[in-house]
Amino acid sequence: MKKVILLVVVLLSVFLSGCEKDDICDANTATTPRLVLTFYDINNPSVVKTVTKLKVVGEGMTDGIVFSSTAVGDAKYLTSGSTISIPLKVDQDITTYNLTFNSGNTNPALVFTDKIQINYTRTNVFVSRACGYKTIFTLKPTNPIVHTAVPTTTDKWMQYISVEKSNIENENETHLKIFF
Repeated sequence: MKKVILLVVVLLSVFLSGCEKDDICDANTATTPRLVLTFYDINNPSVVKTVTKLKVVGEGMTDGIVFSSTAVGDAKYLTSGSTISIPLKVDQDITTYNLTFNSGNTNPALVFTDKIQINYTRTNVFVSRACGYKTIFTLKPTNPIVHTAVPTTTDKWMQYISVEKSNIENENETHLKIFF
């Protein structure tokens, strides 16, 4: 009788040891963070300021970042707010964006585009078997942001860019402050 119980215990332990937790990545698991930009009033630097009809287009892309999946047409590429989050490339150490203020305005004199080049290093961090890896970024200590007007003969609409957090590990904090 003891041999039968021992055999059942051994068989159950072998059988149950083959079971694994489902490999499903929980939606609440932190993944590769985006760069968080918050806009401020250049005349009153402590005041957060809303940017209107902002369109953000990555270099080499024709369409902008989708800010509203429910909007139709070009409106899905526009946002108005004081904070945006934009992705960085996980396979390169440079990401370049054109940020167009007042995009879609019928008066071209009221539309302004600045180009920002973000320079960083990347580190891949293992999250879990189900989620894989995420990339965290560190802005380079020298020239982390290269900022130009488009075309270069015009004035920049963004007057000043301040790096607040060099380590981009989550989206819970502002990484860049943009004053305009």
